[in-house]
Amino acid sequence: MSAEILMNVTPTETRVALIENGILQEIHIERQAKRGLVGNVYVGKVSRVLPGMQAAFIDIGLEKAAFLHASDIVTQIEQAEDIAHGTMPVADIAQLVRPGQQILVQVVKDPLGTKGARLTTDITIPSRYMVLMPQSPHVGISQRIEDEKERNRLKQAALPYCDEEGGFIVRTAAEGASDDELQRDAKFLRRLWDTIQKRRKGMRKIGLVYEDLNLSCRILRDFVGGQIERIRVDSRVTYDLLSEFVKEFIPELTEALEYYAGERPIFDLFDVENEVQRALDRKVELKSGGSIIIDQTEAMTTIDINTGGFVGHRNLEETIFNTNIEATQAIARQLRLRNLGGIIIIDFIDMQNSDHRRRVLHSLEQALAKDRAKTSINGFTTLGLVEMTRKRTRESLEHVLCSECPVCSGRGSMKTVETVCYEVMREIVRVNRAYAADHFMVYASAAVTEMLLNEESHALAELEVFIGKQVKVLVEPLYHQEQFDVVMM
Repeated sequence: MSAEILMNVTPTETRVALIENGILQEIHIERQAKRGLVGNVYVGKVSRVLPGMQAAFIDIGLEKAAFLHASDIVTQIEQAEDIAHGTMPVADIAQLVRPGQQILVQVVKDPLGTKGARLTTDITIPSRYMVLMPQSPHVGISQRIEDEKERNRLKQAALPYCDEEGGFIVRTAAEGASDDELQRDAKFLRRLWDTIQKRRKGMRKIGLVYEDLNLSCRILRDFVGGQIERIRVDSRVTYDLLSEFVKEFIPELTEALEYYAGERPIFDLFDVENEVQRALDRKVELKSGGSIIIDQTEAMTTIDINTGGFVGHRNLEETIFNTNIEATQAIARQLRLRNLGGIIIIDFIDMQNSDHRRRVLHSLEQALAKDRAKTSINGFTTLGLVEMTRKRTRESLEHVLCSECPVCSGRGSMKTVETVCYEVMREIVRVNRAYAADHFMVYASAAVTEMLLNEESHALAELEVFIGKQVKVLVEPLYHQEQFDVVMM
């Protein structure tokens, strides 16, 4: 499988596309104005200690003082586990920090509203397969890795890189990773931590010591050891930055990195722009003529498969099976492309043949095996639905690029013109009973006004007779279909 990364960089936005076999599989977007603070490491100064809250306010150079709770002042994994299980009481904040003290902290929550950032002293530096935990000389394995044999293998592979200077947590993504890949991650993290320590020693004032990598660097970090044939960047400044980053931390990617100076926009090379636009549609067409419908809600994502114009060549059961098999590939790609996470319910076309069901599930599992996000498939339910989950790694593409519709407020549908007309007439009756008015003026959208003056003109005339007052209807060009005003004159 050939894989290529395209990076489109502007001063305000960075977009990264992962291309596999000439087809867009993932899109990552980071906007400069919305970069978070989570993961950043600061040298801060304790400005206030609040024993009643078991917390302290830390000045890290931001507009608002950050918040550090006593339970977050932990450096040893064992201490954190003891506190979590209630076997070790949290020490008094006054014994842990004092006003004016300088302290190394990491942001775990961004500022929200009137609240400042949430901090911890338990510094963690993540990479693709491992997380470095300085001054904690132990190996931890992600609980999501359930295979005991694999857990032992990973632990033995990570142990040689632990010492009094720090240990590691092996992440879920490391399941199945080779010893060489783990070694590359460990060396990368060690070099990064050494850099952070040197910067801290050279700082005399509070401020930022380490900023989590920007998107372009994070992508290279997360794909370290991956089968990436080429990385093309359309910004000379970013290319120079990545060249230095790769040379220092990921030398094996040096040959793959290149500057793109072509006249065509870099995202036009593999039709990326159009693919992103299509990824915002509910309906995804299949090559056979069938389709899948994707609806993202707050609770879950639902996916429905339809045969559409696909009539098959043999019989109905074979047609359904072939459509479902094709849909598994499209679903796996759309989950990655749209970055859909959480609970996902798939409504395959009903299959009576149990072997067909088994083969469709197997096809879905194989297609999802390429996904870097952890997925879990629970099989068919009694209603014939497939339940699965996909780990949320970042905001979905729709949430990044779109906002709630101001007309329907996210419902996905609008009231019909007829419904709004009847609402207008009910509002006139309500206002007439509550207030004294000589006549009424109605301001509504063009569609509603036209129906009131034509198809519903008889109903409007009956209303005027009923209330004994004149009703005049005028068009307000700026109003959407559901919007109207009833004005007393």
